[in-house]
Amino acid sequence: MTTPLIIDTDPGVDDALAIALAAASPEVELIGVTTVFGNVSLENTTRNALRLLALLGRDDVPVGVGASRPLIHPHPHLSSAHGADGLSGYAHTLPEPTRGPDHRDAVTLMRELLEQADRPVTIVPIGPLTNIALLLAAHPHLKPKIGRLVVMGGGVQGGNVTATAEFNLWSDPEAARRVLVEEDVPTTLVPMDLTRRCAVSAQWLTDLAKTSDVAATLVGLTPDYLETYRRFLGWDGMAVHDAVAVAEAVRPGILTSTPFPVDVDCSFGPNRGALVVDQRLEVDKPKTLDITMDADLDGLRSFLFERLAHLAG
Repeated sequence: MTTPLIIDTDPGVDDALAIALAAASPEVELIGVTTVFGNVSLENTTRNALRLLALLGRDDVPVGVGASRPLIHPHPHLSSAHGADGLSGYAHTLPEPTRGPDHRDAVTLMRELLEQADRPVTIVPIGPLTNIALLLAAHPHLKPKIGRLVVMGGGVQGGNVTATAEFNLWSDPEAARRVLVEEDVPTTLVPMDLTRRCAVSAQWLTDLAKTSDVAATLVGLTPDYLETYRRFLGWDGMAVHDAVAVAEAVRPGILTSTPFPVDVDCSFGPNRGALVVDQRLEVDKPKTLDITMDADLDGLRSFLFERLAHLAG
């Protein structure tokens, strides 16, 4: 039996691969996509989501438009890694969507999808956690309908947008703290410590582009992002952060998780947005979060390639 899946996203190059992975995986049924500000403006993330679903032949999946800003404080700035349009300046190479966003906003769409579901739903937030915080605050009675949150975000050993904070958590620390610390929904956190280790090479991308027209179009969205990660990684490759989180949602246990107590720094100092992980073994742990700390890296890359290589077209 397939697992119903909702992706909450701010596309984003790695978001594009993540959505494609969900569409290509028979273990899950992609029942909804919700958009949030993040890598680029909400207008662009929504347009990108609609175009990606059109490319993947999944115009049937409703797209709910979500938060355009954080819960409390203004968003300092958008990401530059994904280019001006979020897709390295190549969003125009995707087909125009045949429909617009759903008439329901992101929270309403998620609420109705959860209410209608006849089995637990996995939600994969791969952008700032604003929409998820709003959903859980407004509709706490629906938490039993959520099988698991698989969240891409945070850095155990440091950040990427600051020395200590990863972009998704830093974009709305208050929302991140509500979801990761204050709520009681089963949650697996996929931090950038692991997703960077799962980076793919430029040759991997070149080989993937040869498998189908759809895959070639997806790889064609990567130039700006790839150039950014060449600097970050020190070699010719790029991280596919969000696709790693979707891989865990599709195949639970493909990543190795360890439970740790966590907090999110919501102060206004240099650590704002940082994930605080208590790795001391001797402390009492009344509440922990499953954090993915390891994986069979080559096996994971092979899984991603196999699935994305079977996209139609």
